[in-house]
Amino acid sequence: MRNKKITVEESPLVSPDTVVVKKRHKDLGIDYKTIKLFRDIAKVVAPPPILTVSQWADRYRKLSAESSAEPGQWNTDRAPYQREIMDAINDPECEEIVIMSSAQVGKTELILNIIGYFIAYDPAPMLVVQPTVKPMAEDFSKDRLSPMIRDTPSLNGKVRDVKSRTSGNTILHKTFPGGHITLAGANSPSSLASRPVRIVLMDEIDRYPASAGSEGNPIKLVEKRTTAFWNRKKIKVSTPTIKGISQVEKEFESGSQEEWCVPCPVCGKYQPYEWPRIHFSDVTMECKFCGEHIPEIDWKQQTGKYIAKFPERRRKRSFHLNELASPWKHWEEIIREFKEAQHELKVNGDINKMKTWINTTLGETWEERGASADDDSLIGRREKYEAEIPDGVLLLTAGVDVQDDRFEIEITGWGRGYESWGVRYDKIFGDMEKDETWDKLEEYLDRELYFASGSGLLIACTCIDTGGHYTTECYKWLKKMEAKNKKIYGIKGMGGPGIPLIHKVSKNNEYKVKIFILGVDSGKEILMTRLKIEEEGPGYCHFPSNSELGYNETYIKGLNSEQRVVELKDGRPVIKWKKKAGTRNEPLDLRNYSTAAAEILRPNFEILEKKVKAGINYMKKAPAKTGKKRKTGAVSRGVQL
Repeated sequence: MRNKKITVEESPLVSPDTVVVKKRHKDLGIDYKTIKLFRDIAKVVAPPPILTVSQWADRYRKLSAESSAEPGQWNTDRAPYQREIMDAINDPECEEIVIMSSAQVGKTELILNIIGYFIAYDPAPMLVVQPTVKPMAEDFSKDRLSPMIRDTPSLNGKVRDVKSRTSGNTILHKTFPGGHITLAGANSPSSLASRPVRIVLMDEIDRYPASAGSEGNPIKLVEKRTTAFWNRKKIKVSTPTIKGISQVEKEFESGSQEEWCVPCPVCGKYQPYEWPRIHFSDVTMECKFCGEHIPEIDWKQQTGKYIAKFPERRRKRSFHLNELASPWKHWEEIIREFKEAQHELKVNGDINKMKTWINTTLGETWEERGASADDDSLIGRREKYEAEIPDGVLLLTAGVDVQDDRFEIEITGWGRGYESWGVRYDKIFGDMEKDETWDKLEEYLDRELYFASGSGLLIACTCIDTGGHYTTECYKWLKKMEAKNKKIYGIKGMGGPGIPLIHKVSKNNEYKVKIFILGVDSGKEILMTRLKIEEEGPGYCHFPSNSELGYNETYIKGLNSEQRVVELKDGRPVIKWKKKAGTRNEPLDLRNYSTAAAEILRPNFEILEKKVKAGINYMKKAPAKTGKKRKTGAVSRGVQL
């Protein structure tokens, strides 16, 4: 067949994929192979279509079955609040993007979409920073990044499997045509000291350490890696933590402060999802303008948009999201979780669940509300006890502090909702290197105390500090107590926010005795919250005015001897507890230890109340049914429920 002559018209209105063939009248036909050749050439030389991050994700991204409840093709319309955040990457005016959010809003998927976009569509060197290298950076690579690369066809052809000998890729470093991606930990200075990068993605920045080793603030270290690129992008994402030290809150407030808003289905006025307007009875949100109570489904069917408090801050766009907007979390479940947290706070005096709820559901920082309890109010509310154990007490615990020449001891009574009674504050003096001094402590802790009715209780659990004076002697004594099956435990304090009161158990000592590592800052925060409760009931703290019980003005000032302050460390705010001048803090430490002892037991107060009302000292074992006479006063070494 003879080759036919054809011409291809070029037009700015015609896509490169389209070949326009101009026939001459003498041409009776067109060679199909020739047309196909020209079409293929046009596809190769044509620039890629202009896509934003959300458009790329909608076209190419595949969700993996092992990491998504909805595997398959990505669809931004499923959670439309994600679109503007992703497309801010394509805004040439925007250099920084901050996302302060709750859980269950898809923020990890946003990070993955941004990574996928730059691998497949706009190759660039990238750095992803997790709080730690192990396990967090490695887990992110294996559990989230690798499945995305495997299941998204436009990516798996660019990034080879780490198992391939010729891939040049590892768990923490992957290369692709035109760029690479490195995964690092904020706790590792060496992992942050990488080559220059254009794109940095910092995940969960509120969990970063204040300093990466001795190198300083990890966020600042990471940001320096981008200075060589005029078109750099810095993405910072996190659930917030504590007011005053939350890094993501600080970053959010220095940006545009954009809130996701939806129009009221009745009056049409835009407004954010706000918890105070949620009504439990009918599971609705009240419109802040017209006052109508509108169900969740009607709000979520509206077309929303971001409204910025500072729209002129285009260089740094900051976004806030909470779970009320999430398509994966229903309001009934959010209300139920709030009630559970509220129950723990009011009934058990435990603030941790409420803190977590505010951080992870509302995407807001936790802050203390109200003034601290002052010395005069605590001194003034002391009351006279009519017996060693006041009515209402269901459990006794003790805290012990070891000094150079003495033990300081507090016995605390606990009732429903962790209402507490200071029972005794005593000191035992002696030579701490002699066994007889430690024998006196054992004898003191074995004593039985009595209610006005004549029934009694024994101390159910004791915590003694091992991190200060006479540590070896303390370990030896604890070994003896352990052999006697007594619930007397060594403790060591660990400072820092976010560490729970009962952090972990260790036996890493020369005598292999059980040591509880306590998050003492959490314990102090729990106590200060309880001291501010003014009505008797859950969490309220009682103190006796009886002079012989040791709760004088010196004790009260010692209980209130520290205050939370915010200090800068390596340019980053951190919360510390600082001792007030001229006061001793042993009473505060001892109440912390005694509280920890109650937390270790986590008793069922309802069962204990029945036994106490029946006059039963539940710490005493019932006589063995062997016919042998049992020694009077022999006790068990645990709470018998």
